[in-house]
Amino acid sequence: MSAATQDRSEDLVIVTGASRGIGRATVRSLVFGHGAHVLALARDVAALGSLVKECDSVTGAVELATVDLADDTAVQLVLDRLAGRKVRALIHNAGLLHTKPMGQHQQKDLDRLFRVNVTAPLLLSQALADQLDGDPPGHVVHISSMGGFQDSVKFPGLVGYSASKAALACLSQCLAEEFRERGIRSNCLALGSVDTDMLRAAFPNYRASITAEEMGGFIAEFSLRGHKLFNGKVLPVALATP
Repeated sequence: MSAATQDRSEDLVIVTGASRGIGRATVRSLVFGHGAHVLALARDVAALGSLVKECDSVTGAVELATVDLADDTAVQLVLDRLAGRKVRALIHNAGLLHTKPMGQHQQKDLDRLFRVNVTAPLLLSQALADQLDGDPPGHVVHISSMGGFQDSVKFPGLVGYSASKAALACLSQCLAEEFRERGIRSNCLALGSVDTDMLRAAFPNYRASITAEEMGGFIAEFSLRGHKLFNGKVLPVALATP
């Protein structure tokens, strides 16, 4: 580990799904806007590599780990990479989009959907409790969707995705109670429409007014400061849905 990386270790933030869209923008904001050191997790090796190059003007700012969160080895891989270092924030941004007309849902697709969108955040949060413990309190931030927000407008074809995001929101509140005695904070941001490839895939004819960079900047700030004011909250962050 370089001296620069060691100097930045007190600001270590983990971002899943970091290779594109909101996750990538969040990493950039953490590095350039807040001077944080980021462990960026994603499946796309090339995209992660280009992210590191984008941030290479800040020495030791970004470490990368190629991880498929649906894999049984994912949690151990992250633990090995951390090597016991303190984690200031864990941002569960990775998520699968699942769009199917009713009558075409299959068990294998739903199993992978919930494994990535719900099970992986639980297992990773559980495994990193010791690294999140301490002062300042670690902050677990779950990136959900207005599609999973209670009583929000719902859309045909997104029942699996919306249900998984609703489960993630509930998980975030449960973890706030599970971790309360350790002082670890857990909150959920239910995002509305953001101009990303995922949104365009779900709604091809719709264009959101909020950019990934704008939302990534908000998430970065919230991950580092939101624990001072919120715990166990599901917060809608939306101008439109969609």
